[in-house]
Amino acid sequence: MENVLADLINLIGQNMPEIRVVDEDYGQLENLDQDGNWMYPLAFPAVLVEEQETAWSNMEGLNQKGDTSIRIRLLIDCYDDTHYTSGTLGKVLERIQMVSNLHKLIQGHRVSVDNESNDGVLIRTRSRFYTGNHGIKVYESFYTTTITDIISVPERKKIATIRIK
Repeated sequence: MENVLADLINLIGQNMPEIRVVDEDYGQLENLDQDGNWMYPLAFPAVLVEEQETAWSNMEGLNQKGDTSIRIRLLIDCYDDTHYTSGTLGKVLERIQMVSNLHKLIQGHRVSVDNESNDGVLIRTRSRFYTGNHGIKVYESFYTTTITDIISVPERKKIATIRIK
């Protein structure tokens, strides 16, 4: 699954230069409120990618097919005053455009991986938007895709049956 995360991180990093941090999600946003925990600083805007869960089913031999859920969070610091008379209402539209651009990049993307084949494209299944601590706006989207994990099975040597009389 690390290959899926690496593919998405590269895709976003290469196509959205305005994003300052594109990384695997390992709790960076939640760590903002943790004193004493050392973590790389989080610069905004940021995109954090996390493989949430894969439900596997067996195929032929040791091969498996999995339905994978991926969470992608776009984090934007909202320090601009955007009320009606502020003159900066356009900042809201800029954020919405960034959300739209990210979705258009991911929706329908076929993940490229080494030892797995991707049978489907990424499809958004749900999304939500909320404001976290420190004025961080979080645009969270969940995508699913199907991957196949192919394990080559070594040929087994047949052992002659010995019968003792």
